[in-house]
Amino acid sequence: MGEEAGRLLRSPTTPQRATFLELFLDLVFVFALTRISARLIEDLTGDGALAGVGQSLLLFLALWVVWVRTVWSTSWLEPETRVIQSVVVVTAIGAMVMAVSVPDGFGERAGLFAITLVTLQIGRIVYFQIVGHGGPDPQQAVRNLFWLGLAAPLWIVGGLVEQGTVRGALWTVAIVVDCAGLLLGWPTPGLGAHRVRIAATAAEHLTERYQQFLLISLGEAIFVVGLALSGSAFHAAQTAGFALGLTSTILLWRIYFHRAGRLLGPAISRSTDTPRLATEVAFTHLVMIAGIVLTGAGFELIITAPLAGFRATGLVAILGGPALFLTGRLAVEFQIFSRVSQSHTVGILALGVLAPATLQMPPLAAGTAVVLVLLGVAAADTRSHGRSRDEPTPPI
Repeated sequence: MGEEAGRLLRSPTTPQRATFLELFLDLVFVFALTRISARLIEDLTGDGALAGVGQSLLLFLALWVVWVRTVWSTSWLEPETRVIQSVVVVTAIGAMVMAVSVPDGFGERAGLFAITLVTLQIGRIVYFQIVGHGGPDPQQAVRNLFWLGLAAPLWIVGGLVEQGTVRGALWTVAIVVDCAGLLLGWPTPGLGAHRVRIAATAAEHLTERYQQFLLISLGEAIFVVGLALSGSAFHAAQTAGFALGLTSTILLWRIYFHRAGRLLGPAISRSTDTPRLATEVAFTHLVMIAGIVLTGAGFELIITAPLAGFRATGLVAILGGPALFLTGRLAVEFQIFSRVSQSHTVGILALGVLAPATLQMPPLAAGTAVVLVLLGVAAADTRSHGRSRDEPTPPI
């Protein structure tokens, strides 16, 4: 591996498409998202729903941190070397262990989830330094280890304590530390902050990886609504709920890829600060992906009991999911065009206004209202594009 260690950095001639091994890693996260959704649906229908949703969110964020760090590694480093490939394989194994722990991730398997996460995150950095003989950037490794060292005790102690409230508090702080380090460039005493220098030539790869994970979440939403219908009695109302769920997923896909989604790669490539924009885009995609997962869970609730009494906590998924997605999509448009879409703003406000009214509606009616809002946003985007078809993309 000594020869490979000398060429760890991605070269300009490296193909930008994701490798088959990276796509294999994504399959593990497909399974992870199904576990998150199943847990989320159970939380929304059980006692202590809001606390359960918060726990599912923490588990989801932990998995996302593992995934996004891997993506940055394969965008910065040469993905075809045995060093990087072995790291991706180990990441897939570790992520699988975390995923199977999700259903009881705040119970008996909390320790397993936390220890796997910490071992994976720190072990990868140490492995790079040993195999790469201190390369490709020892100072960046120190920055990463410093921030991972801040979060690691919080994860491990949280996983081992008995009280769920304490675990939730410790893991929340740990997530904040992990995300703050990524967002700020891991500022470290004596070294300062420094974001990984993702070259403009790797922007296509990074963009594709973000979008692939978003497509995974859309596919998982389709899986959830399809599974809900297949396990139902196929009553007319349940079938209608399925049709609404499938339509909403198609509309989310359309709203994302309409202009901004397609121009994301060129925008990152042309940015005067590619690492900053690439980091910020990672977080806006996280918001959208969380919204998609919530939306799928919301329509599963609708299909299961389309005309039953409505639980207020169901609004967290049915209305909150699309609102969260539109918020993230609004941020992406601002990052690319330096402006805010009026249609997305109106859509978010409309979902907020609908919240009190939908408490008096059956779930099926609430789902219909959501689809109408998303349809309005998609139609407004199409009209807007027609009026400004020749508008150049503003500089970043």
